[in-house]
Amino acid sequence: MTYDIHTHAYHPKIAHKVIAQLEDHYGIPPVGDGRIEDLLAKAEAGGIDRVVVHSAATSPAQVIPANNWAIGLERDHPRVRAFGTLHPDYPDIEPELARLEAAGISGIKLHADFQGFRLDDRRLWPIFEMLSGRFAVMLHVGDVVPPEKNNSCPKKVAAIHRDFPDLTIIAAHMGGYQHWKWALEHLIGQDVYIDTSSTLEFIDDATLKAIYHRHPRERILFGSDYPLFDPGVERVRLRERLGLTDADMELALTAAGELLARYGRGG
Repeated sequence: MTYDIHTHAYHPKIAHKVIAQLEDHYGIPPVGDGRIEDLLAKAEAGGIDRVVVHSAATSPAQVIPANNWAIGLERDHPRVRAFGTLHPDYPDIEPELARLEAAGISGIKLHADFQGFRLDDRRLWPIFEMLSGRFAVMLHVGDVVPPEKNNSCPKKVAAIHRDFPDLTIIAAHMGGYQHWKWALEHLIGQDVYIDTSSTLEFIDDATLKAIYHRHPRERILFGSDYPLFDPGVERVRLRERLGLTDADMELALTAAGELLARYGRGG
């Protein structure tokens, strides 16, 4: 079973607004309209069997609606695995985690930059303790802002990993969007997962190859970051940029299945 570990899909009432916000923030014209139907069509055309869909609550009040959306995607679309989300100011985290577990949700997405906190905010430490051994955690990492001023840099993720060795971390964007030299310094080679999303368009060949060859292959997961990029196009680009063998490519596309099977439901 092949997976795209990093995608997004939005409620049809707000998809067009989110697409406009993404283009304004990143300066990248999205390749899709953000609807789940468009994502699944593009994934199928690219030979991807399953997609993992992420959302992030930008306020405590959005936690329940965002997680309802994730639960509904899991329920209504057999090819979708959805991660829930949390916010450090949400007051009832443990009951919400129990609700997500009961629905078969495998993971939690945190996007510190969009959600308005720092990954070294100690309010997160009790949350990471609750998540350890129960959910995989997808962390957005990096931005054009230098690490010391950025909410989510590789060094902060490495500190979380040190303090919570049983927490399954996926550091998005090859360990840090535009922070790849710091990812090499702080994250690459450790037993955290990384994904390939929103990387191939921007990273130079030498850095890309250094990350790939220094990190455990079974912890490098294919991700596209749809609707910013097309899963099929990114699949071809990954293979060509790194000169991957069939076996290497198969591992990047399938390793997420084993990870998801540990939490919630895989397959």
